Amino acid sequence: MIEITSDNIEKEMKGTIIIDFWAEWCYPCKEMGPIFEGLSKEMKNLKFGKLNVDDEPELAARFGVMSIPTFLLVKNGNEIGRFVGTMPKSAFKNKIEQVWNA
Repeated sequence: MIEITSDNIEKEMKGTIIIDFWAEWCYPCKEMGPIFEGLSKEMKNLKFGKLNVDDEPELAARFGVMSIPTFLLVKNGNEIGRFVGTMPKSAFKNKIEQVWNA
């Protein structure tokens, strides 16, 4: 799991990555945290990163994140998918795979 910051975002967005925009105080983020971490161990060919919106508000604004948790699927610097809110692990994995394999 990669911590995404303004210092490393450009480097980490090369290739394909899914970024979890979250905050410590966000209950739905805490619900999705273990699911996101579990998928990072299952889906080894996809990079997983977490971006704390309280620490990096400029990045959240840059990507138009209006509510959290928001998950951005990025390929070579371009957003190819966006998922907002909580969902069961199987549904989340299916959404990722549908967009990633499209």
